[in-house]
Amino acid sequence: MARDRQPSKQMRLLLVALSARARQWRHGYDLMKETGLQSGTLYPLLMRMTDNGLVEAEWREPSQPGRPARHAYRLTAKGLELALALAAADPLPGAKAALA
Repeated sequence: MARDRQPSKQMRLLLVALSARARQWRHGYDLMKETGLQSGTLYPLLMRMTDNGLVEAEWREPSQPGRPARHAYRLTAKGLELALALAAADPLPGAKAALA
């Protein structure tokens, strides 16, 4: 039997951050600064969200020569739908401003 789990506070913070610029690719470091999540929380969460179809990830070529390629992330339509539904049902403080 499948459980209908509510997203964690950390996932909700990440959904708010990603939905503020939903079609823009974002790097993990920028998301860490914006959400305050540590890398040990953020990256596993991004991987789970990617596996669940909420986030898409791709390797981005470096903007400067000699720099490594980096993963970039953005919400899928399913992820944006979830972010908007959560914000309407039970917004986090500051979430409405980010989604407006």
